[in-house]
Amino acid sequence: MFRTRALARSLAPLGDRILVRRAAKETQTAGGIYLPSDKSKSPNEGEVVAVGPGIKDVSGKLHVPTLKAGDPVLLPEYGGAKIEVDGDELYLYREDDILGKFS
Repeated sequence: MFRTRALARSLAPLGDRILVRRAAKETQTAGGIYLPSDKSKSPNEGEVVAVGPGIKDVSGKLHVPTLKAGDPVLLPEYGGAKIEVDGDELYLYREDDILGKFS
């Protein structure tokens, strides 16, 4: 029989993949109006949690991702693979899918 243990898991992205935690949904507007949870859309902002080592081109040259952990990014409305790690909801994107980086 297998024994189950509570282990803290971590996920290291491979290639040019970027692991992102989306920002929390806004439930109140700037004017103070509260939005129902089903009407508020998913935020297009997030924070980079982990970055893969990069991807090699045909000649074998490694292209290192321009993002690093902690960078605030602009995400597409749809896309990304939804992953749950230790109760956290994270999304896995290719570097090309990330729309921009906030400075």
